[in-house]
Amino acid sequence: MTVDLFTCRYQRFQPAMGSPVRTTAGLPRFPLTYELAGHAHLISPTWAMVSINDQATYRGQYRLLLDAHGLDAVRAELQAIADQATDPRLVLLCFDDLSKPDGWCHRRMFADWWTEQTGDDVPELAEPPIASLF
Repeated sequence: MTVDLFTCRYQRFQPAMGSPVRTTAGLPRFPLTYELAGHAHLISPTWAMVSINDQATYRGQYRLLLDAHGLDAVRAELQAIADQATDPRLVLLCFDDLSKPDGWCHRRMFADWWTEQTGDDVPELAEPPIASLF
């Protein structure tokens, strides 16, 4: 079975998008207007990674984490969440605002890794495109 995956940030998620899934080391410190469908532990960064500000360093460590878990385990965890969720479309959530010109986050790094591994696209939801200055 194929899992339909999307990414978004906690603050922009809307229930019509699918089932919200936590992919962060910690829970949001602000109230959510929706209930999380689960926590994807295998794709959540470690607490040690949270303090890494250099994108290249973070990307390298995050990729090592994903590769160590492997596609089969990650797929099985996501499928188990989808099987229990109200909506089988999983929206992988984190805190980062990608509408900022220098924005980056692990949810999009995961999306790239997933696409490389499976060929399946993982669209970002609800972030407005960054306007070009030129």
